[in-house]
Amino acid sequence: MGRIIGFIIWLICSLIFVFIGIAALKAKEPVGFFAQSEPPKVKDVKAYNRAVAKIWFFFFSGMLIIGLPLAFAKQNSPLFIIPILGAMCLYIAICVMYLSVEKKYKE
Repeated sequence: MGRIIGFIIWLICSLIFVFIGIAALKAKEPVGFFAQSEPPKVKDVKAYNRAVAKIWFFFFSGMLIIGLPLAFAKQNSPLFIIPILGAMCLYIAICVMYLSVEKKYKE
């Protein structure tokens, strides 16, 4: 039962990133990506926001996939290392993805 609760909490936290992506899609001005940073001046705001939203949707999908061991592994299983290491790799991946998006759309 505890593993299912853990997966549900993981899923709810992952869903936050879907809402961030939807907010980015609907934004009229360029959205920021990193905390406490100003969004760059971009050539095409709509395309830039769409690209940032895709990054957030990718992050949600990745978090959902790497969180599956939380639902199926037994307590104290070594499979619980997958969400931890996977999340770190995902964080690095979305940072690299954003830097390429920023480079592409920056004025």
